[in-house]
Amino acid sequence: MAANVENSAVQEEKRMKLTKKDVQKSYWLWQFFSHANYNYERMQGGAFAACMAPIIEKLYPNKEDRVAGLQRHLTFFNTNPNVGTVIHGAVISMEEERANGAEISDEAINAVKTGMMGPFAGIGDALDQGVIIPLIVALGISFGQTGNLFGPLLVLIGIPLALMLIAYNCWMKGYSLGSSAITSMLAGGRMKQIIGAAGILGCTVMGGLIATSVSLKTAIAFNIGDEAFDLQAQLFDAIMPNLLPLAVTLGVYALLRKEKFTSIQIMLGIIVICFVGGLVGIF
Repeated sequence: MAANVENSAVQEEKRMKLTKKDVQKSYWLWQFFSHANYNYERMQGGAFAACMAPIIEKLYPNKEDRVAGLQRHLTFFNTNPNVGTVIHGAVISMEEERANGAEISDEAINAVKTGMMGPFAGIGDALDQGVIIPLIVALGISFGQTGNLFGPLLVLIGIPLALMLIAYNCWMKGYSLGSSAITSMLAGGRMKQIIGAAGILGCTVMGGLIATSVSLKTAIAFNIGDEAFDLQAQLFDAIMPNLLPLAVTLGVYALLRKEKFTSIQIMLGIIVICFVGGLVGIF
């Protein structure tokens, strides 16, 4: 019994173990260089290999194993750079287990990466672009409209800080859970629920942003007999407040979806229409 305990202690001492500092160093490499070598051949593959470099160096003393490890992570990879970091954490956990004798092949590691990058890209894009960024921008605009300097500072600092916190927590959670727990979570259908909830919340935020930040009123008024008729107050506002801003937003969205016009062309068109409309008294 004592011999078994002693053998276990010796094995534990020989075990290749990553520290929290090692995992954090890998995270910061990804944070600053995730798109530094972005290309059509491998997308984020070069950045993935770069952030795994200190992990590979720590886990594999043999030079040939290090070379093989870096080549293993130079394959095609593309996902949301923030929520998708849960994949990186899981892969680090797999590399650690592999370095300690677990039968984890190159194919198994790449299968985890390719299998997870699509679902987490959907979750991350919906959360980042549909909820977090619009919400912080809306708050910044509301402060900025009152002349408060906190408004632009909130946007400049708040957005990167929020995204960095999400990326860090997802990274560490992926490392602590490992690939098996994350794979079971994906298989359970909870990811679709998260994507749907994020989409609904994003639409709600965008609706509030349209109502508070897009301003358009018509100045058209005329007489019907002896009665004055204000088109804005007595028609559009009576149907629905902020009807014109909503119509403009939906019109711009429709033009963007048709892909016949670029965003620059649409913005120039809006400027021309508003300028001419102001001259003739429509707006």
